[in-house]
Amino acid sequence: MNPADGLLRLRLDLAYDGTPFAGWARQPGQRTVQGDVEDALMRVARLPAVRLTVAGRTDSGVHAIGQVAHVDLPTGTPVGGLARRLNGVLDRAVRVKGLAPAPAGFDARFSALSRRYVYRITDAPFGAEPLRRFDTLASPRPLDVPAMAEAALLLLGEHDFAAFCRRREGATTVRTLLRLDVSRVEGVILADVEADAFCHSMVRALVGALVAVGEGRRRPEWAAAVLGRGVRDSGVTVLPAHGLTLVEVRYPPDALLAARAQVTRAVRVPTSASG
Repeated sequence: MNPADGLLRLRLDLAYDGTPFAGWARQPGQRTVQGDVEDALMRVARLPAVRLTVAGRTDSGVHAIGQVAHVDLPTGTPVGGLARRLNGVLDRAVRVKGLAPAPAGFDARFSALSRRYVYRITDAPFGAEPLRRFDTLASPRPLDVPAMAEAALLLLGEHDFAAFCRRREGATTVRTLLRLDVSRVEGVILADVEADAFCHSMVRALVGALVAVGEGRRRPEWAAAVLGRGVRDSGVTVLPAHGLTLVEVRYPPDALLAARAQVTRAVRVPTSASG
């Protein structure tokens, strides 16, 4: 935002435990991350209304350590110490990790190059470690991680991911899957997923398909066959939300932010959700 417009655009870097929230987006009668942060902004900045734009609309129960949003406030609104004041009134389930004037052309949603999520699963016989029970899915069966990784490689690239998305009227399901790495780290299986954008339930459905392979119920090439058919398969389980965390949103250099936003607006249809 140009100060000449009477507005100052701020970038907010956010982290939250999604457990108590009905997702990011404000909803009547529901507690949401957007609602909590907007209400806190109105309170500390003494404004009648504010509106956040977010990089990725996380679903109910999904966590974030690298969420990005922007907000336009009237020029002259005191921003010194604003992050500290917001954290002072926000519930500890939400933290403002950074807050600063945004570069020219920045749009949290449309300027983004990609979003990256990590899904955590444990197949330990005792389940999730107590301190990680809110962000780690406990699998009742052992998982073959090399087979899951083999299946994941077959899904990379630009495809119509209709088989792994909940369709929305007028919304495209074509996405570019940049990364789908599966590894076991200190006993926990991590599915590291990055794409230009995600349609609704896409990450949890993709990882659900990999779990079917990891359990030995399907061959690695089955997931690619489901993708090619373009329709939902009963063998694909959409995994629970609590295992999923938004870890990073990538943006181009500042000089390319406006151009990136223009390109994205030309192809992106109504806002997609994560998960």
